[in-house]
Order: sequence, then structure tokens, then C-alpha cells
Amino acid sequence: MNSVLIVDDERGIRETLTGVLEDEGFDVESVASGEKCLTALETGHFSAILLDIWLGPGIDGLETLKRLRENGCDSAVIMISGHGNIETAVNATKLGAFDFIEKPLSLEKTVLTVRNAIKQRELERVNAQLAEQLSEEYAMIGESVAMRALRKQISIVAPSDGRVLISGESGTGKELVARAIHAQSRRRSAPFVEINSAAIPEELVESELFGHARGAFSGATSAKKGKFEIADGATLFLDEIGDMSPRVQAKMLRVLEEQRFEPVGSNTPVKVDVRVISATNKPLASLIENVDFRVDLFYRLNVIPFQIPPLRDRLEDVPMLVAHFNRKFSIGYGKKPKDFSAASIEALQNYAWLGNVRELKNTIERVVIMVQKTTVEPDDLPRFNASDEPPASSFRFPSFKDATDAYQREFILHKLAEADGNVSKAAESMGVDRSHLYRRMKNLGINTGNST
Repeated sequence: MNSVLIVDDERGIRETLTGVLEDEGFDVESVASGEKCLTALETGHFSAILLDIWLGPGIDGLETLKRLRENGCDSAVIMISGHGNIETAVNATKLGAFDFIEKPLSLEKTVLTVRNAIKQRELERVNAQLAEQLSEEYAMIGESVAMRALRKQISIVAPSDGRVLISGESGTGKELVARAIHAQSRRRSAPFVEINSAAIPEELVESELFGHARGAFSGATSAKKGKFEIADGATLFLDEIGDMSPRVQAKMLRVLEEQRFEPVGSNTPVKVDVRVISATNKPLASLIENVDFRVDLFYRLNVIPFQIPPLRDRLEDVPMLVAHFNRKFSIGYGKKPKDFSAASIEALQNYAWLGNVRELKNTIERVVIMVQKTTVEPDDLPRFNASDEPPASSFRFPSFKDATDAYQREFILHKLAEADGNVSKAAESMGVDRSHLYRRMKNLGINTGNST
């Protein structure tokens, strides 16, 4: 039951409000002074407080409100006054009051205000919890020199509106960096809008980015806003930009220059204010040399470059990452967290992690689900038991690219086998889009067959 504390030095008002609010289903207490209000909050919590500004003798309502906030009270406070003025109302609002109502009180309005205040405060609590959960979901774990430098760079860059290009191997956490930049920016209260260029059929990318007018193409039965328009006043994250077609690259260049575009099938320009953060796991320099990526677009996107280090370059962060994922998945699956032995942590730190943090994350999730023992030993790790090929086998390859390709080919074949040849299921288990997996399979010479 929602509880209300009434603070007023007039006995008649306390009794009237108590009767009305109790009739409306509230649990009500009342006190006559600011000092007694503070004492009541030491032993109990109230959903809302009706606080008279003019209290006497003793501290007044504004001073009481100030001390409540200093003490960490998060109750919704509604100020009451028979001698209100604009300055008093402004001061109360600055101190965190939800609303300001004047005497003589309208009982109907007072009840409605109390209900709205409680509802608003509950929404704020839920939003705060969701924000905390989201913050943990996208936490950047690690205290290595590389991670500390990365966080420092984010704190410097985030408050600006400069475009950022994030480069790094698959699985290093490029989206985490993009979200961290957005969360510390002036646009943090606006949406974080994302689009993966590799996950959308080429013929639909332009529509997804810039929207389309009704009848622009077959199937366009209504107008649709694109990601750029949705991200007006916000942040747009363009992932896998190396997969953009030349036509989309040309239009993207114009949008970045003018912050203006025309939806597909429309001649009416749309003006936007969008901060663009892009990411790629491809060497754009090579794409530029092969005329697969526009050099002028590269320079527009690469105002502030970020290079995300692979996990093998910050192996000292592995224990913290293991603890983070262990806790996360244990809570998610309703299990008690595992105890990783020193030997198992050492084995994890000695591994190459060609799939980077994503591979480590998937490994720990599998351990949490499959290992029944409380303490995890090296033999319990899915990539380190005797039946698996030892990590050192990668040293036989002449180059890092050859080793990476060989590992990815083996990994994809293993996932396809687990999914009985179903590419869609394999892509889902790997955390990648099906079209991206198809392209990678083709590059590695893996027969796609008739898999769905």
C-alpha cells in the first residue's frame, strides 16, 4: 500500500487530509513540524510527502525539503502553501519538489496530485533500474593500460559532436565503445539508433538509412522514416560500414556534409541534426586502394579514430571479464556463480582468443550452463580439454590472416554441425547476422548447400 506523510502545523488540515487520503486507500501518517518529519523519515519510508511551506515554530518547509534531499530521501514531495508566490514555487522545484499547491486546498486536486506524484516517482525508479541494467549490460570491463586509455579517450571525445570511426576485429566490443560515447555525450537522453550495413540486403540499405515515400518501390504501401530521421537530435551508429554499396556511400557523403537528405522516392529534403559514430572490422585502407570505399567518405567519418585492441593484447583483463560473465550468466540462468580455479584462469589467459571478447563470453556462458561442478578446472573449459586442438597449433600458419581464417573456418564448421547445417541457427548461436555468415562462409570456401 502506498503511504503518505502529511506535514502541517494546522491540526484541522492534517485531520481532513488524513481522512480523505485513507478513504482513497492510502496509508497515512501526519506530523506538525519539520523536525518531526525528519524524525519520521529516519524509521520509515513514504511514497509521498505533503509538506506545508510555512511551519512554526522551528524549521520551515523549504528547509525541511532541503534536509530531506541531503539525507537521501527519494519520496515524492508536494509543497503546500497559503501564501505562495512564484519565487517560493521556483525554490521548491529546484529543491526537488514534485508540485506546488495552494490553500485553500481542493481535496480532489490534492488526491490527484498525490497519485500522479507517486506514479511519476515509481516510473523514475523503474527507469533508473533499467538504466543500471543497461549500463551493466554494456559495461567496459578491464583495467589494462589499453582499457584505461580507451576509457580516457571516450571521456574526452564524448561531450563533443565529432564523428567517430571505431576500428577493431570482430568481437572486440566496438558497439560497447559507441554506446559509452553516447552515454557520456550531451545527447545521452536521446535514443541510440543503430544499423548494421552487413545485416540488411543491399537493395534496402538506402531505404533503411534515409526512409522512403509511399509508392517509392514495390511493397512501399506507406511512407517510412529512415534511421537518419529517427536519430535527429540523437546518435546514429553505423556498424560494418565497409559493406556499404558505392551508391549508398555517395549519398552518405552528401548527408554528412549537409545534414540533409531526400527519402527514396521523394524530392522533399529532410534536415537533421545527427551525430554519427561508425565502426568497421575491415581494413578500410585496403578497400580504398581497391576502390571499394570512397576516400572522401573515409575522411568525413574518421574525424576521431578509435582503435579497439584485441583481447590477446590485454590478456590481463581476462580474470575480470570471466568474473563479469560468470556473474551475468549465473544470474540469468538462476544458478550459483562458478568458482574458477587458478589453473583454469591461467588457461584462459594463455589462449589466443581469435574471436576476442565475444568468444570468451560464449565460452563462459557454456561453462555456466553445462558444467555441473562448483569449481571449474581447465578440463571443464570447452576449448581446453584433451579432445580439442591445442591453441599452440595456430603457430604452424605462416601469417596471422591464415591462422585467423583457419580458426574461423573450423569454428563455423563446428557451429554448423551443432545446428545440423542450418545457417540461420548457426548464425544466431554465433551472434552474427545470417547474411554476414553467408559471406564469410563463401570467403572461406565453405559450401553453403541448401541450408536455410
